[in-house]
Amino acid sequence: MSDSYQIKDQEGTYFLTCQVVGWVDVFSRQVYRDIIIDSLKYCIKEKELIVYAYVIMTNHVHLIVRSNSGRLSDTIRDFKRFTSNQIMKSIDENGAESRKDWMNIVFEYHAKFNKRVKDKQFWTHENHAVELSSNDMLDSKLHYIHENPVRAGWVENAEDYLYSSARNYAGLNNLLDIEMI
Repeated sequence: MSDSYQIKDQEGTYFLTCQVVGWVDVFSRQVYRDIIIDSLKYCIKEKELIVYAYVIMTNHVHLIVRSNSGRLSDTIRDFKRFTSNQIMKSIDENGAESRKDWMNIVFEYHAKFNKRVKDKQFWTHENHAVELSSNDMLDSKLHYIHENPVRAGWVENAEDYLYSSARNYAGLNNLLDIEMI
């Protein structure tokens, strides 16, 4: 993995992208998006994660975060491990999940190339971490995150997408309490 996309400053503010292997559109289902929201709530409450912005797309999650514990890498690792296990368990137990067999084939295939994964791999190893060391960078990534659902053609206005912190910044009801920039 390239040095340029690693979390180097454990207390820094970072733009992260957590991507599902094979770009599988897992988060097209609400049940799996809700696992992400619940896990972020846990990390905020129990692991001192500060979330400034987020968006959950169909196959990836963008975050702007930092850690008050000084252990951002550990927190993100734990977040990805927990959500991976919970989502794959939910997929397997969801009788209405028509894509179960196909998704499991993709997850098993990607696990073959990662020595640290036994049976199935859900997330890619990378977080594409970009340290946000200036206000311009922060503003740019905040705008990028919030405009993702608009660029995808899902909503006309960023704040109309429920699984995004754009709602927080617009003063609307939202799913996750964040720290405003």
